[in-house]
Amino acid sequence: MVEFKLEGEFIPLIQLLKATGLVQSGGEAQTVVEDGLIKYNGQVDYRKRLKVRVGDVVDFMGQQIKVI
Repeated sequence: MVEFKLEGEFIPLIQLLKATGLVQSGGEAQTVVEDGLIKYNGQVDYRKRLKVRVGDVVDFMGQQIKVI
């Protein structure tokens, strides 16, 4: 599990995927979200502009990101 320390109120999902190195670009991040490859707190989520906050868990391709 990757822990990501949030600075501020939230981080957009696409930026989180890039910041943790799970995708190489914003375009790739948008594609994986549109394809339903992201689980947000256990549920598949297709929102590209999703605001991820402290305590949330994002799953992508067997990797988990916990926002702290």
